[in-house]
Amino acid sequence: MKQVTIIIPQGRLNLSSIVGTYEVLMEANAYWQRIGNPALIDIRIAGFMTELQLDLGYFSVHPQNIRGIDKTDLLIIPSIFHDGADIVEKNTALIAWVRDQYKAGSEIASICTGAFFLAASGLLDGKSCSTHWCAADDFRRLYPGIDLHIDKLITVQQGIYTNGGGYSFLNLILFIIEKYFDRDTAIYCSKVFQIDIDRSSQSPFFIFQAQKNHNDEVIHKAQTFIEKNLSERISFEELASKLAISRRNFDRRFIKATGNTPVEYLQRVKIEVAKCSLEKGRKSIFEVMHEVGYSDDKAFREVFKKIAGLSPLDYRTKFSKESALT
Repeated sequence: MKQVTIIIPQGRLNLSSIVGTYEVLMEANAYWQRIGNPALIDIRIAGFMTELQLDLGYFSVHPQNIRGIDKTDLLIIPSIFHDGADIVEKNTALIAWVRDQYKAGSEIASICTGAFFLAASGLLDGKSCSTHWCAADDFRRLYPGIDLHIDKLITVQQGIYTNGGGYSFLNLILFIIEKYFDRDTAIYCSKVFQIDIDRSSQSPFFIFQAQKNHNDEVIHKAQTFIEKNLSERISFEELASKLAISRRNFDRRFIKATGNTPVEYLQRVKIEVAKCSLEKGRKSIFEVMHEVGYSDDKAFREVFKKIAGLSPLDYRTKFSKESALT
């Protein structure tokens, strides 16, 4: 029987990622037994404290003592409200335990911002991972040596599984169920809990933020110019000249300040505006396309899908208020 341990770090945790993980895995195990198999997994919730109060004390978790667990086949890290220094300071013993378990052959799955805890252990160094898109800037600042992919819903590398944000942890749990049980059990759980199985990207849910948390005033001016002139053809050569810097220096400073090239930034701002218009559902796709400065339908659709993970039509169908009411 496989031993699965949901660990409870000290700190502010997302209760749903604990309870939801436990309930879906328990249902998979129960279904597996109902169709004539012996129980496949034993699930434990464990930590170094006897009680952790969450959400202003409305809820509490009572983990078993993790010192009594010699070995686990899979350990799961719940979503944690991240503060790199705080995580390390409060969980030194637990981080060491996680490292030891991985070295002994345990697999690890981190949920959403649980990636911050996992990164603090050093086990993600030189590897790739995912986390919630809104935590990406903090993660990259704290752990620049880790290859972050916020477009991916799930990453898999050397026995370590990570996922994007929010309730997409349910897709990670389905992935684990398919790996440990089988595809039929994962499909069964997807139907019982109404989880969209095989979703692979969090891009449709990404909200582009303007990346202005930097001190380069020249680049601030460039960003403001871009945002105010989305429907116009922007020449970055001319913009650099207007800001009295060379194009090469402009590109270098822009990338350093925002993490994107000027062209990437322009595309992301355009597509974010287009997404907002499509969500309202009042304009045609062609109107939205022209509104954000595209005249080539094919180019607009290609850039939109690359950034949003869906075609403009599929995005409007998924998110517009009018579509939701039909």
